[in-house]
Amino acid sequence: MIDLTKKKILVTGAYGFVGKHLVENLLNIRRIPKENLYLPTKEEINLIKWQDCKKVVEGQDIIIHLAAKVGGIGLNMEKPGELFYDNLMMGTQLMEAARQIGVEKFTGIVTVCAYPKFTPVPFKEEYIWSGYPEETNAPYGLAKKMLMVQSQAYRDQYGFNAISLFPVNMYGPGDAFEDDKSHVIAALIKKIYNAKKWNKEYIDVWGTGEVSREFLYVKDGVEGIILATENYDKSEPVNIGSGKEITIKELVNLVASLMDFKGEIRWDKTKPNGQPRRCLDISRAKNEFGFMAKTDFIEGLKNTIKWYQENNE
Repeated sequence: MIDLTKKKILVTGAYGFVGKHLVENLLNIRRIPKENLYLPTKEEINLIKWQDCKKVVEGQDIIIHLAAKVGGIGLNMEKPGELFYDNLMMGTQLMEAARQIGVEKFTGIVTVCAYPKFTPVPFKEEYIWSGYPEETNAPYGLAKKMLMVQSQAYRDQYGFNAISLFPVNMYGPGDAFEDDKSHVIAALIKKIYNAKKWNKEYIDVWGTGEVSREFLYVKDGVEGIILATENYDKSEPVNIGSGKEITIKELVNLVASLMDFKGEIRWDKTKPNGQPRRCLDISRAKNEFGFMAKTDFIEGLKNTIKWYQENNE
């Protein structure tokens, strides 16, 4: 086990949704001295630039690479080339820079979008190469999957201790509610909040509602990432999730009920559904480093809704 309190730790993407919660855990639960954390902003460091990657890893023992250019289906369809290039260059260059100076450990955060479009449910890590990802987010998913390929290649050739984690979509207080960045839970909460505020009698939702997703409360998700950083040192990727599946239709009805929205749900079937099903096998995380999600889904939704309402009154 790595004692993180004695390490210099770089967290990329520290000011994003997941990053803020991860830093909070490191400071308040792991009790990492604040001076041991390096949390550069994207204005200070551009990870697409090789020189910035070399600069940012200097003096660091541990790197947790959260930084990503990410968004919902709309953004993935609008900017597939940008999402591919930016994510590929950030991960590839940062890991190479870390290897060159002998960083002790590199934790790469991949994405559930890297799995094939038609993956047997629950998704096992060994299914990762059994097909092509869902088309609307394939460029992003494949770029992020290269973190896994690179980490395995670097371990084989250089003995470099890099691990790759595959988290499902996280949600919770402080989620990204901007239209071009939000995932389904944040987007739904915002739509219903605005519908009630403006007395609209309906909301529009993309797709048919028949597809399924798995969601992970962000505080659980960052605990999984940190546990893996402390305890996991193998080349095989690891799923980080709750192991629970819900259809989008069930989710919409649940959020509407929790927000007391009585209006109509209009399904825009001209819009893409995305991946047909999404639910992870989470046994490897449990067996390797004892991770299991603890937050009840309804409790997590209530916390997220409350945060959004309090910050938009």
